[in-house]
Amino acid sequence: MKQAETVISSKTKTIIIGWERPFTIIGERINPTGRKALAREMAAGDFSRVEKDALAQVIAGAHILDVNAGIPMADEPAIMAQTIKLVQSITDAPICIDSSVVAALESGLKVVEGKALVNSVTGEEERLELVLPLVKKYGAAVIGISNDETGISHDPNVRFDVAKKIVERAMDYGIPKEDVLIDPLVMPIGAVPLSGRQVVALLRRIHDELGVNTTCGASNISFGLPAREGINSAFLAMAIGAGLTSAITNPLKADVKKTVMAADVLMGRDENCMTWIQANRKPAAEGEEGRGGRRRRRRRG
Repeated sequence: MKQAETVISSKTKTIIIGWERPFTIIGERINPTGRKALAREMAAGDFSRVEKDALAQVIAGAHILDVNAGIPMADEPAIMAQTIKLVQSITDAPICIDSSVVAALESGLKVVEGKALVNSVTGEEERLELVLPLVKKYGAAVIGISNDETGISHDPNVRFDVAKKIVERAMDYGIPKEDVLIDPLVMPIGAVPLSGRQVVALLRRIHDELGVNTTCGASNISFGLPAREGINSAFLAMAIGAGLTSAITNPLKADVKKTVMAADVLMGRDENCMTWIQANRKPAAEGEEGRGGRRRRRRRG
């Protein structure tokens, strides 16, 4: 099946997510969930930490920035709009609008410059009917999460059926399948021992049978375990090989970034391995190249 390419853009920059493209990193750091200091600051109108996180993630290699403004008892739609405006003023990275509150999604869509990625819609009928018209109205792309009214199934076949339903319903609303990314739902391996295998199986089916792009919260796999970076990196490599084309993750983690770069090399998406070489080639010590050249000239003479 022909694989879709998903275009996400800011005012001046375009990112294309696709099977033949380098892997796309969606920076996860602009999210107050579990970050009490950030939540307090954003609620008080202090976005200095948001600014630092945005710039640091782009420098570290994030292609798209996920923006979440979910703070209890705060005006999430207003904070979402403020945050997106700030991020757009300091970086050219496209935006992923992340909220379970429909009003916050629309608030973000109203101010975003370019084509946003909406995070997210589930297979629940009520959610589909609320979110998909917004996605169509604003010409955005959307992440579809493979759970519905029955919850999160441990059967990969059930989760695939939900993913298929989301793609088909999006198309019913006039949203092309290339504008739907499926999140197969990564469960913590410590609680669900077969979670890794389930996701790999799902990714293969989504790639082969639906032909759409995929994403996930990659670090969920190691939740509750020690030395999480090692598990995250191994999982990410396996998932990319199975069809994963993007992930919401932390580009500031060196292991994650190196795994993504290595996977691009092994999947044939880094032409002549140039990105890998440029990132990992050690610079010659000062004067070393010249001395080597002189030695070679003496040997030839």
